[in-house]
Amino acid sequence: MKKSDFHYELPPELIAQQPLADRSASRLLVVDSPRQSLSDRRFGELPALLREGDLLVFNDTRVLPARLFGRKPSGGAVEIMLERIIGTHTAVAMLGVSKKPRGGSLIELDDGTPVRVLGREGAFFELRFECVEPLEKLLLRIGHMPLPPYIARPDDARDSERYQTVYARHPGAVAAPTAGLHFDDGLLQALRGRGIDFGYITLHVGAGTFQPVRAEKLEDHEMHREWLSVGAELVEKMRHTRAHSGRVIAVGTTVVRALEAARGGQGEVEPFAGETRIFIFPGYRITSVDGLITNFHLPESTLLMLISAFAGREFVLSAYEHAVRQRYRFYSYGDAMLVWPQEYAS
Repeated sequence: MKKSDFHYELPPELIAQQPLADRSASRLLVVDSPRQSLSDRRFGELPALLREGDLLVFNDTRVLPARLFGRKPSGGAVEIMLERIIGTHTAVAMLGVSKKPRGGSLIELDDGTPVRVLGREGAFFELRFECVEPLEKLLLRIGHMPLPPYIARPDDARDSERYQTVYARHPGAVAAPTAGLHFDDGLLQALRGRGIDFGYITLHVGAGTFQPVRAEKLEDHEMHREWLSVGAELVEKMRHTRAHSGRVIAVGTTVVRALEAARGGQGEVEPFAGETRIFIFPGYRITSVDGLITNFHLPESTLLMLISAFAGREFVLSAYEHAVRQRYRFYSYGDAMLVWPQEYAS
């Protein structure tokens, strides 16, 4: 398949620039692939759309304030967007700068901290932060929330809370698992009251999630690396859920990536911790989950390709066209979909 097979037209004014006042006030498009039907609902209706005995799987990664600003010795401005932390004082990052620096050169952050460029691999640079405090502490002190490039404004104090899920636990992501942004404490309580169980994976979303697919043939695209952990407790919950006719529903594409990466030799999800570069697009059969809650994604993106593998490319694109006509809000601070997968012949 080609990346152009996943193109759609989106009016720029539908890209959400701010979060809604209430997390669960978003709209929810129910995309029922087996019935080829679409239904316009509200996210707060989710408990009524699920069943007692279902299992929601969340990504409990916590977003770091991973955007930094500094200058080269020549005075040129530099924006540093961390991709992932690889050591106490080292990280891989993308650099926004007029002329890319060479290995060995220095960048001075706004607070005076020197940063050494150790090397380059493709679009990413390996950096060493030459300070006493650990890198995570430095980020908490001077970092900015890493809003996606399609949000055309600086981050503000509100983003520190809203570009973070209410159940975030483990720091390490530099982009939010945005499907989870719709859940607030009241909605979680309502879901529990409905008899729906919760489970968690951790996948530290990297800045590479915003990297465009540059190869026209999907088979030629190389995915970015992301660290994940799928624990034994979740694996047991998934087995128990399905043994009692419940459904496993992923909250976000990162959960799907994590669970599919954790599938063992027999195709079953097993406990796993490590990195993945899994690339899911039509032709790949997703078996780890029975449903998916997700936001709307960029045209020709790997995330849209994953959704298309789950529910069928043509039907997914028709759902996107419907969402555009109905003026849904798109991307990280936008509305959501509840997707039921296409049926496969046995």
